[in-house]
Amino acid sequence: MSVDTAAPAELSNVLVAASMRADQWRQLNADARAWAAGNGDSAALRGACASGLARLRRLEQCWAYPGERLLTALTEALGSNDAAQFARLARKLSAAILSGDFRRDEQAWDASDDSDRTLLDALPPELLGNADKPYFEVLVVTPNDPAQWQRARDEMRAMRRGDDQFHYAVAHAGSFEDAALAAMVNPDLQAVVIVDGFGFASLLDVPDLKQFLGRQLGADAAAPGNGALSTRLASTLKHFRPELDLYLLTDRSPEALAGSDEAAPLRRVFHHVEEPMEVHLALLDGIADRFETPYFDNLKKYALRPIGTFHALPIARGKSIFGSNWIRDMGQFYGTNILFAESSATTGGLDSLLEPTGTIKRAQNAAARAFGAKRAYFGTNGTSTSNKIVVQAVCKPGDIVIVDRNCHKSHHYGFVLSGAQPYYVEAFPLTQYSMYGAVPLRTIKQALYDCKAGGTLDRVKVIDMTNCTFDGHMYNPRRVMEECLAIKPDLIFLWDEAWFGFARFNPLHRRRTAMGAAAALTERYRSDAYRKEYADWKAARGEVDPRDPLQLEERLLPDPDKVRIRVYQTNSTHKSMSAFRQGSMMLVWDEDFHEVEGPFEEAFFAHTSTSPNLQLIASLDLARRQMELEGYGLTLKMTDLALRLRRTINTHPLISKYFHVATPEEMIPAEFRASGLRDYGPPNASWADTTRAWDEDEFALDPTRLTVVCGAAGFDGTQFKGLLAERFDIQINKTSRNSILVQTNINNTHSDAALLIKALADLSREIESRLAQEGAGGRQVFADRVRALMTDVPDLPNFSRFHDAFREAPDGDSNEGHMRPAFFMAYEESNCEFVKLFSDEVDKRLRDGPEMVSANFVIPYPPGFPIMVPGQVITADTIAFMRKLDVKEIHGYHAAQGIKLIKPDALEGVRARSLQ
Repeated sequence: MSVDTAAPAELSNVLVAASMRADQWRQLNADARAWAAGNGDSAALRGACASGLARLRRLEQCWAYPGERLLTALTEALGSNDAAQFARLARKLSAAILSGDFRRDEQAWDASDDSDRTLLDALPPELLGNADKPYFEVLVVTPNDPAQWQRARDEMRAMRRGDDQFHYAVAHAGSFEDAALAAMVNPDLQAVVIVDGFGFASLLDVPDLKQFLGRQLGADAAAPGNGALSTRLASTLKHFRPELDLYLLTDRSPEALAGSDEAAPLRRVFHHVEEPMEVHLALLDGIADRFETPYFDNLKKYALRPIGTFHALPIARGKSIFGSNWIRDMGQFYGTNILFAESSATTGGLDSLLEPTGTIKRAQNAAARAFGAKRAYFGTNGTSTSNKIVVQAVCKPGDIVIVDRNCHKSHHYGFVLSGAQPYYVEAFPLTQYSMYGAVPLRTIKQALYDCKAGGTLDRVKVIDMTNCTFDGHMYNPRRVMEECLAIKPDLIFLWDEAWFGFARFNPLHRRRTAMGAAAALTERYRSDAYRKEYADWKAARGEVDPRDPLQLEERLLPDPDKVRIRVYQTNSTHKSMSAFRQGSMMLVWDEDFHEVEGPFEEAFFAHTSTSPNLQLIASLDLARRQMELEGYGLTLKMTDLALRLRRTINTHPLISKYFHVATPEEMIPAEFRASGLRDYGPPNASWADTTRAWDEDEFALDPTRLTVVCGAAGFDGTQFKGLLAERFDIQINKTSRNSILVQTNINNTHSDAALLIKALADLSREIESRLAQEGAGGRQVFADRVRALMTDVPDLPNFSRFHDAFREAPDGDSNEGHMRPAFFMAYEESNCEFVKLFSDEVDKRLRDGPEMVSANFVIPYPPGFPIMVPGQVITADTIAFMRKLDVKEIHGYHAAQGIKLIKPDALEGVRARSLQ
């Protein structure tokens, strides 16, 4: 993909300032080369270089590299009209910034060196400098004169020691606003040293700085206020980037300050005349805490020990493989480490996943810290199993769970195992794409009110939703939980964030996460301001009939004296972070976990193998380390890449004729987008508008998940997925009737994006050429195919109801049912029958009865949700949908046999309670 040099350069118009900076350095390098080569009007080219450098210098203070010395050298070359020197330095700095060489090679910091090395060069060891040490940057916020900053940098650089585990460089800020800006735009920052005495207003020439800060922090946090700026800055940074280590140097009494609430965000408080080496060591120690991977570190040590294995794992140590005549290639392919780091023992420091007391426990504690949870548990059989563990831990037979019918099948099987009764609620349909969105809040509230009216609200235990959905629909968890807790203050929330684990690590996505919402609501309900807000609301509201439909529209507030924050989040770490397949986490923020800890442990024992994969556990430990140290930059970069893909596809004059990325306007009905947001980024909307929409709208669309509509090109989703894999080596996971889902993640690069764009462009040209050759008849065939995919789409079936045999109150308002007995009735062949989908028998029974009741789950892929569950009455819309399906994979249905039903005579007189 080409650089979009026409994109607005103002800070407030970009999502990822680091990407804007990289683009500007590339452009400066190109302009400098043209000036040095004399390609055109020399004065105009020099003017372009001067303008580009001026734009860059507005923000460069936020980064340690290239630093004032190199920037001064570049400026002096410009001032002396030395085009060759300017071009050399611009090339050097641009290459180092884009490749990251400055992190590894000391020569990148030397203005006189002109080697212009890149990562492609093989450097001798003596020139590698700190190549073997991870690099990070430290922001020092200080009231000192900027003229003294370079000296301070040199002094901190001089404290480096050969045995330091890491190395760092220093950037400076002279005000609250400049410090906040640096933390936002520089993902290399890992620590901030705050020196008392600085002012609030920026010292930089950034015209739209206040708009940018206001969008990121909110108007209150981004404006001058009362209180000490140093501790206020610490609190602000901790909310925005919770992973940062924060240190305060103050001439106030450090002993008194260290024990106050003001110091809570700080890692350490120093007296500002303290020995500088202590600050240096503290910086390294803070990084070491996050860098430590207790389990992985120990596994590496274990692999180096001379172990004699007398346990049931022959591949441990690799002797059965490397000594084999027949499977030696296995060892050659996988290498020795993976075999030396295998064991079935839980002694010798390896710890037990089922009863962790050592390195696994420490690794899980580190994960809880990184993901903003109270507790974290590792899962080694995917989030399918994690969901079953949580459901079985928090539910017992008879409990009601209000659940999205379209959630992953693991939730439904969890209800079967636990005996919980699902109350299925429907997501809004996106019929044109043969997919569902998410469940409206009013639908969830209606279910709670129906249970209240029916006298079963006390049995409602859990709200179970998928956030974000496979297709990118993000709930507003804060609002959902707040309003539901106003109806029942002890509800438990299970948020399946299988695709959304990465969202913790940047502030844009974090606002839509379960753990982020749990933290925000906990803080809110403990405040005096909320108590007053609730008292005023309660006094004005009075008591209202739960059957009153106006209740569904009212913004509800929970009683702060009764509300409990009980939130569980599952995430497929392997789906969005650097973990091996099936690596999963269960995150807990439950103020009453003491009531659940025993059942949770039992459920964990029930579903977790006694022989868990050690490499999976280690990869979860490593995924946490990576995200805690560089997740901020990685997740913003992947989001920026996704936005570039969206814009390129939808504005390309040829590609956009046949392919289209669905926008928020197309994926979320207007009633759930009060902001009116139509699409992301200028010229569609400012990023301030987008941030407000994510704060306020009921649903938002994750920009990293791109629904690429291919029906206008004549491809159904499954066909197009196969075509991309076979011809272009592009792998896609999910499809719908007329679309594919392109998921960007921290693994993707601009080259990956270019590969996809090239494939779409090639296919578009082929379609154009074919249609031009085939004439009117061929164009009509193509148009008919497109209409079949894009217009003549089947309606999506809603959940009907459970058969009366599986409901305790068939005439009641609520819709829950006993799925477990229906599921196990199907184990007896005599209870079941089959009817062919396209038979007259199906139509006759739909018309005249008896009712057809599903004996099992039926799940077509796509769309991937159960259109039938055990005990469900099958209705005409479900049959119509199945008859129009053109997918090959339908779990629970075999065309040769037909639909599996529970016989009518087996249902007669059956009551759910008697079957428990």
